[in-house]
Amino acid sequence: MKILAVEKEMPEAGADRCKPLLKPEARRVWELYQAGVLRELYFNADCHKAVLVLECRDVAEARQVLDGLPLVENGLIEFEIIPLVAYPGFERLFAPPEEV
Repeated sequence: MKILAVEKEMPEAGADRCKPLLKPEARRVWELYQAGVLRELYFNADCHKAVLVLECRDVAEARQVLDGLPLVENGLIEFEIIPLVAYPGFERLFAPPEEV
């Protein structure tokens, strides 16, 4: 299942608390990317928050993966998790007409 995860910074996430964790965070993100779990990684251009695309069995697995990130483990960020499905709307346009 494709999962979209949008970062939310916690109020206590000052630069002094985050900086020591940035290298371990990057290492873990790289490991997840190499494992094929983390498929895409972006920053929101408007507010410099991470936007991740994961491939997981379900939302619970995505939560478990994200909870293993050092910044999440230390309570400095959390993620909104959004499960995605393929767009079904084209079926309405191109499906054969029902027999009456």
